Amino acid sequence: MTDLSHISIFKGLPDAELAALQELCITRTYPKNTVIINEGDQANAMFICTSGKVKVYVSDENGREFILNSMGEGEYFGELSLLDDETRSASVMTTDKSTFTILYKDDFTKVIVNNPKIALTLLRNLTRRIRQLTDNVKTLALQDVYGRIRKILMDLSEEKDGETVIEEKLTQQDIANRIGSSREMVARILKDLATGGYIEIEKKQFRILKKLPESY
Repeated sequence: MTDLSHISIFKGLPDAELAALQELCITRTYPKNTVIINEGDQANAMFICTSGKVKVYVSDENGREFILNSMGEGEYFGELSLLDDETRSASVMTTDKSTFTILYKDDFTKVIVNNPKIALTLLRNLTRRIRQLTDNVKTLALQDVYGRIRKILMDLSEEKDGETVIEEKLTQQDIANRIGSSREMVARILKDLATGGYIEIEKKQFRILKKLPESY
């Protein structure tokens, strides 16, 4: 089970309040490609990823997906369900076998009746998260397709064994879904980056060989 003291939304909570919440959490494991949240469902729990990976996405009536985010160990989703009565705003599917620490709204509500500071801390930390989401929306609205691809590659990359790599396997369609573009446009830009020696792609995995150019 995830230690809540390591989760950003609970940052600043005293040990006693953290312990009270920790006691309420349960653990569940789901196979790969399991939809654990459906857009429009009644929201009743927050999920913290203990292991594995998920994608957060929305879809239209034709089944076309737009991926909002991908998450892994230590990241969380569904936190707004602890504070309001709205339905789920997006769907979540596991992309690997995944284990979650789950906190249900009914249990959370009982705790904050006696510990109102918990709710205040969550609101403050949620504000920080909303500012980050606003920045992501700004990127989609103001940057061209190359700028969005560049941001995705930079955000997902990490240093490993002296190389800059993206651990998550990505198809051209995956990237297109995340940035709201066509697969053809993504393919063209990735090909140019590879030809220019900026990236290397092998079996859907990326290595960034040198700093990506600011513009296309």
